[in-house]
Amino acid sequence: MKVNLLLLCIVIGLSGCASKGGSSTTNKTASPAQANQYSGTGTLVIKAIDFAKNSYVREAVKNECNLITKLTDFIDQNAAKNYANIITDSRSIPRGAEVLTIEIEQVQGGGGGAWSGAKVVLINGKLTKNGKLLGDFKARRYSGGGMFAAYKGTCAILGRCVKTLGSDVAKWLAHPTKNAALGDL
Repeated sequence: MKVNLLLLCIVIGLSGCASKGGSSTTNKTASPAQANQYSGTGTLVIKAIDFAKNSYVREAVKNECNLITKLTDFIDQNAAKNYANIITDSRSIPRGAEVLTIEIEQVQGGGGGAWSGAKVVLINGKLTKNGKLLGDFKARRYSGGGMFAAYKGTCAILGRCVKTLGSDVAKWLAHPTKNAALGDL
C-alpha cells in the first residue's frame, strides 16, 4: 500500500505527499493513552503571540509583515479539527483549557525579497493545562521564496515560513511532547 501511494505521488508529482526526512515534526508516535487525551472536545487558548524580549527583528518586518497575526491565524486554522473551541483573543482562560504560549525568537528577513537571501522564522512555545506543562517545542522554517521568488517581497516569503510553522504547531498540538524540535530544526 505504501509503495502504491509513493508511486502515485511520483507519477502525479504531489510534493510533500510522501514522508521526507528532516521536515515537519520530530515527535515520537503517541501512546494510546496520549491519543485519547486529545479527542477534539476540549478548548485551546492561543495566548497573544509576541516577539521575545531579546530577539532582534527589523522594525520594518515587525511593522509591515503582520507575522504575529498570521501565525495565530494559521495555528487556529490548522488546529481547528483537534479542538471543539479555539480562543485567540481572551484575557481569561476557561477552566480545563489547554493554553498555548508562543514567542517569535528570531526573524531573518533582509529587505529585497528573494534577492537578499533566504528568510527564516524561529519560534518557541509551550502547552499547559491547569498550570501543568504538557509539552514544549522550538520550531524553525526557512524559505527562499519558492517558484517566482524573484517577484515576491520579504513579507510574502516570511509569510510562507509562518504558514508552514502554523501547520507544524497544529500537528504537534495533537500529540505534544517535551523538548520537541519542529520544522527545519
